[in-house]
Amino acid sequence: MVAVIDYDAGNIKSVEKALLALGEPAVITRDRDTILEADRVILPGVGAFGDAMEKLHSYGLVEVIREVVNKKIPFLGICLGLQLLFETSEESPEVEGLGILKGKIVKIPDHNGLKVPQIGWNSLQFPNKGRLFEGILEEAYVYFVHSYYLQADAPEIVTATTEYATHIHASVEKGNVFACQFHPEKSSDVGLQILKNFLQV
Repeated sequence: MVAVIDYDAGNIKSVEKALLALGEPAVITRDRDTILEADRVILPGVGAFGDAMEKLHSYGLVEVIREVVNKKIPFLGICLGLQLLFETSEESPEVEGLGILKGKIVKIPDHNGLKVPQIGWNSLQFPNKGRLFEGILEEAYVYFVHSYYLQADAPEIVTATTEYATHIHASVEKGNVFACQFHPEKSSDVGLQILKNFLQV
């Protein structure tokens, strides 16, 4: 069973639907025991970094997420869920992230008329091919919706990158912690394969 953490950050139903399409039961929850008893945990989300951290604190989920990571339960952050795993974000400079991984979230720069937020399909490169990308060819396309992007401190945790106005760290993996800036649940067959790979780690 996969626990999908509910902290009022949107985009949860599409994750649940994708998991069901793969035949994987999912429960949307913020209950500590349910999350800690799950085989895998997903932190999805769209919205603002500061608001999301406030919600995680108010629901008592910050410590639960730390427990999940410490118990070595496979954990996947999606979009805002990736950003929250890191230390700081330019979107909410006064707010501390979870700090589970080292790095910062910065604004996508203006560049040659490219629109921000980036909304649409972009191809991936694999500097360090992680377990999420087993069976997926380099230059595969996935779906992004974001105005801010990750600069991870440690290049060895970066498993996928993309180019959009700048060099974007699009996916990371460290131990049992995985995260994608893009939305696998909205990325057609490639995205379903990524979720399937997560279900098999």
